[in-house]
Order: sequence, then C-alpha cells, then structure tokens
Amino acid sequence: FVDLDRFKQVNDQFGHHIGDRLLVAVAERLRRVLRAGDTLARLSGDEFVIVCEGLERAELAELVAQRVATALNPVFNVEGNSLHVTASVGLAFSGPGEEIPETLMRDADFAMYQAKQNGGRQHQLIDSAVRLAVNRRGGLAHDLRDALTRGEFQLAYQPIVAADNGELLGVEALLRWHHPDRGWVMPNDFLPVAESTGLICDIGEWVLTRACRDLAHWHELYGSAIPHVSVNVSPYQVMASGFETMVERVLQATGTDPAEIFLEVTESAFLEDGPRALSVLEETKNLGVGLILDDFGTGYSSLNYLRLFPFDVLKIDQVFIGSLDSPSTRTIVAAIIDLAHGLDLPVVAEGVETEQQLAQITDLGTDRAQGFHFCRPLLIEQIDQRLLQPAGAKPIRLPLPRNPTQLQALGDVAS
Repeated sequence: FVDLDRFKQVNDQFGHHIGDRLLVAVAERLRRVLRAGDTLARLSGDEFVIVCEGLERAELAELVAQRVATALNPVFNVEGNSLHVTASVGLAFSGPGEEIPETLMRDADFAMYQAKQNGGRQHQLIDSAVRLAVNRRGGLAHDLRDALTRGEFQLAYQPIVAADNGELLGVEALLRWHHPDRGWVMPNDFLPVAESTGLICDIGEWVLTRACRDLAHWHELYGSAIPHVSVNVSPYQVMASGFETMVERVLQATGTDPAEIFLEVTESAFLEDGPRALSVLEETKNLGVGLILDDFGTGYSSLNYLRLFPFDVLKIDQVFIGSLDSPSTRTIVAAIIDLAHGLDLPVVAEGVETEQQLAQITDLGTDRAQGFHFCRPLLIEQIDQRLLQPAGAKPIRLPLPRNPTQLQALGDVAS
C-alpha cells in the first residue's frame, strides 16, 4: 500500500485540479519503477496498491518500497507549482499459497498505517510485532461490538473550574472501557479501532445519552451544582450521516436543556471535508448546544476555523501548559488568550497539574482550568460522594483536601 503524506494540504493550498494532476504524475512515476508483470492500481484518494508476484523473499519487497521512495523524491512540477511528495508504504509478503489476497491487503493496509503513525516518509514491513498488533486490533474490534450490550463502558468526569477561585463550573465526560479479560483498556487503544470500524457512532451516542442522564441525576439531587457537561466528539461522528439528528434525538429523549451540553471538537474534524464539517456543526449548534474548540494550537488551521465558525469556548492544549516555564511558550499562550478574549471566548487550560502552573495561567488571564491539580477524573458515584452537596449549599471549590487512601481510589480511573 502506498499512501501519500499530507496530500490534503496540496488540495487545500493549490486546489483539487492541481491535486488530481499530481496524482496522475505520481502514478506515472510509480509505473516506471515496476516490472512489466507488476500491477499498479489507485484504490481511492491518494492511496495506491502495488502487487508484485514472484518475489522470493521479503527483502525484495522492501527494495520495491525503496524504489518507490526514490521515484517520488524529485520535485514534481505541476502547472508551474513545485510540489514535494513523500509516501508511507505498507508491505505484506507471503510465499506460494500462504495467504489469501484479502489477508494480504489487510496486512499491507495496517503496515501502511503503522508507517504513517511513525511519522510517514518510510515503509513498514508487516512482521510478528505488527501482526500481533493487527490481531489485537481485530480482537478489540470484535469485543467492542459487544461492549455496549454487556455494559462494559463507563464515564469518568473531570471537573472544570474557575481558574481564579476553583469554583466548579462543569465537568468533561471521559469514556472508559473495563474489558472482562483485559481490565481497563486505554482510550488511545480502542478509540482508533472504534473509528476505523464505524462503531464510534453507536459508542458516541451512548456517551452523550449517559452524560445527559447523569446530568439529570445531579440536577435532581444537587440542583445546579454542575451547570454543564462537555462531551468529546470524534471527527468520524461529525462526518457520519445524521450526526445533528442523533444529538437532537438524545436531547429530546433525556429531556436535557441543550444549553447545558457542550460538544468538544478538535480541528481534525475539519481535515477531511472542512465545509461539510462546518455545515454539520452549525446545524448542531442551532439546536442550542455549546461548541468547544479543543486542543487549540496543535494544528495548522485553528485560526482559520476560529474565524469561520462561532465557537463558544476555546481550550488550550495541555502540551502548552506543561511547558509554561519556556518564555516562548508563555508568549504563545498569552497570545492565544488575548485572541480568544478579543472574540469574547472564555479560555480553558487543560492539564493543569501543579500550583505553579495554576499561578502561571491565572497570571496570563485564563478563565477556566482542569487537570490533576484540581481533581482526577471521577466515576459518577465518586462525584456524588466527594464533590456534591444538597441543593442550596455553598458552591464547591477545588482542589479539595485529599488523603492517600482517596488518591489511590481515584487514580484507578485517571486519564
């Protein structure tokens, strides 16, 4: 499998016409380095597949990958535009009769994905380690299909507080999966599988429904102690058909006030089809829910999307908060906060872990904060036991005094 790196940037910068011409030029170069009996095909988008029969050992397949890289190395000139192209290449090799074509295609696709995950501009031959990852991924996909019906998913909630006084302003819902055999499965392990299999839509609907019901539970027992819940939304959910309809259905079924729900999206939601994503989110926002631009500052187009779409809240990625001792980082964070305030957007700092970081973000003018300094993510019963008081009581302020026993218990569901 051959997948061009960052091809979308070509379409975005130069237009689809130039992108199409570039694909034709790439195909021509690939054809030149192959043998007469080899097969070259374009599967979709910027992805090509090469089938080479009669290779006696895996090292010869790697030589093909090296020839592909060499062929793509010279600059492409497309209608006067100089374009640099690199590719992520996934290789799968088998001897006579060892593998069926479908298995080879799956393995090569996964090896390509691994190459891209490792930074691109390289090839990856599927080996025992990669094959183990393929099998584990397949096992997770199978188990994910039953996890909802078996009730294996839970939500943990991390408080969001006022940066200046620690007052509880809301919580962020974080998905947790307790597998009957594997124990706690990290979100970074199972969410990509859920996205690639399409299960993320059903899981995402469950998350939103559960969050709405938990919020109703808190309102019934504790009044407005937790004003709102924010729920993370996958780019795959946004691009799937009927996302806004699903949100409306859940809100109506649970009797939730839309103003009490915030949906968190990252700019990756816009990468595949920015105009469509903006249209979907605008229709969703018209339902009355709030929208948060998450992980701000980590991509290339955040400013553009901030300009195009009226988000309600901006979240600064924790990578900046963890390096505030750097003068350059402080300058960047200060600029982000000034920009947001200029657009009348409150700013949330993620990943605040120390008193020093809290002092730094407060000094820079951050409005809200969340992180281990205030509280680790808590299950609903832990929220009830530790954070909430009967309706009419004084507002909760974090961080609360802790003891080692409580910390150990809460650490079990830390993000």
